[in-house]
Amino acid sequence: MNNPVKPKARKILEVIPQTTNEYTFRLENNIPIKHGQFMQLSLPKIGEVPISVSDFGDGYVDFTIRRVGKVTDKLFHLQKGDQIFIRGCYGNGWPIEKIKEKNIVIIAGGTGVSPVKSLINALYNDPNYAKEVYLIIGYKDCKSILFKEDLKKWKLARHFHTIYTLDNAEYKDWNKGMITEFIKEIPFHSFDKNYECFVVGPPIMMKFVGEELLNNNVSEENIWMSFERKMSCAIGKCGHCRIDEIYVCLDGPVFNYTIAKKLVD
Repeated sequence: MNNPVKPKARKILEVIPQTTNEYTFRLENNIPIKHGQFMQLSLPKIGEVPISVSDFGDGYVDFTIRRVGKVTDKLFHLQKGDQIFIRGCYGNGWPIEKIKEKNIVIIAGGTGVSPVKSLINALYNDPNYAKEVYLIIGYKDCKSILFKEDLKKWKLARHFHTIYTLDNAEYKDWNKGMITEFIKEIPFHSFDKNYECFVVGPPIMMKFVGEELLNNNVSEENIWMSFERKMSCAIGKCGHCRIDEIYVCLDGPVFNYTIAKKLVD
C-alpha cells in the first residue's frame, strides 16, 4: 500500500542566497508540479514544513525559504550535495486555464512573490499565452528584495508592465509606498472585463489589496488569492488549517475571492 505521507530524499543542486534570512534551495525533482502548489520539506529527527514552489523546470524544483524556525534553521546549514526529504505536490494552484488570452494582474508582497514566481516566468517565456501582464511587487526595504535578476528581466519584457515599490524606503529605480497605493495605476477600464487578478502576500496585505481592487470596480470573481495558513499534514487529516468547512491544504492554497474573503480565523 502506498504511504501518502512518506517523503523521498532529494539532493540539493544549488543554494542561492536571496537575502540574509532567505535562501533558494534548488533540489533534483521528477514530480509533476503546477504553478502555485506547495510541497512538504523535512529533515529526519528535526521536523517538516510546507513550502510553496517558487520555480521548477526539467529535473529541478526551487523553494525560497525564510529562516524562521527549527526546521528552516537546520535547512540553512545544508549545502550543495546534501539531501532534503520532500513529499507532494499538494493543493490547487493558480487557475492557468482561465488566463489564456487575458490581461493578467499580479500583486505580490514580500515572500509572497515566491508562490507566483513560476507563473510569472511562464508568462515571460511565452509572451503569446496571455495579453498584457501587469506586476505590482512590493517589499519592506531594499534588504528584503528577492529575485533581483528576475525582477530586472521582467521589467524589460515588452508585454510586462511593472511597478516595484518599497513600503517606506527610498531606493534607486523603485517607488516608495504601500502596494495598495499603485493599484489605481492599472488600467482596468481598458480590459473590457477580459482579465484576472492574482494576489499573494501577508494576510493583512491581501485583505487591503482585495478591498482596493473592489474600489477600482474589479469583480470578486476575477480575483484569486493564495493562502498559507497553518498547513501541516497537507492531506486534510490533521485539521490545523481548517477554517469552518474549508481545508486550506486541500481546497487551496489558491482560492477565488468569493471564498477567500470569508477565510478569517
